[in-house]
Amino acid sequence: MAAASWPWTLSASLTVTLTVTLVSVANGNSEGDALYTLRKSLSDPDNVLQSWDPTLVNPCTWFHITCNQDNHVTRVDLGNSNLSGHLVRELGKLEHLQYLEVYKNNIQGSIPSELGNLRNLVSLDLYNNNISGIIPTSLGKLKSLVFLRLNGNRLTGPIPRELVGISSLKVVDVSNNDICGTIPTSGPFEHVPLNNFENNPRLEGPELLGLASYDTNCS
Repeated sequence: MAAASWPWTLSASLTVTLTVTLVSVANGNSEGDALYTLRKSLSDPDNVLQSWDPTLVNPCTWFHITCNQDNHVTRVDLGNSNLSGHLVRELGKLEHLQYLEVYKNNIQGSIPSELGNLRNLVSLDLYNNNISGIIPTSLGKLKSLVFLRLNGNRLTGPIPRELVGISSLKVVDVSNNDICGTIPTSGPFEHVPLNNFENNPRLEGPELLGLASYDTNCS
């Protein structure tokens, strides 16, 4: 009786193993697809992204990509890489991403609101690019965020008050943009130095809670 059950046990074990493997491959492919969409949106004269091959099982062997032990993408390091183009909303699918480093390039366009889906994100470094538009309110959902550096772009609109609720936030820099309104003074913003807000001609001083609209001078 025991011998008769052995093939079934082996078959069930193989099925479970195969299922887990296929799920891992599917996850890897979805992250690779998202990153390859980013690659297609960028101009890359120095061939920094040459290794980003969408036919591979997952993107963990690509240069400038770091994965965890489960082959999920945790870092994208493309700082100072002479890239131009725009960010893509598909980046919001990298749900295990902790570091998105795209500073010192010539990235244009807006910050995708889908970046608010990156619940594990610790660092968002987009400084010294040519990014325009507003800071998405969806970034307030990034409850693990510690570093938010958006300085040296062409961002407009007020500083989203949703950011006040990120207790982990230690560094915020939006200097050298065209931010308007007032500077938050509560939550993590209590300890952000004022020079991290400088060179925004339409940005007024720290808000007086309850006494003034935070989006002053934004019309």
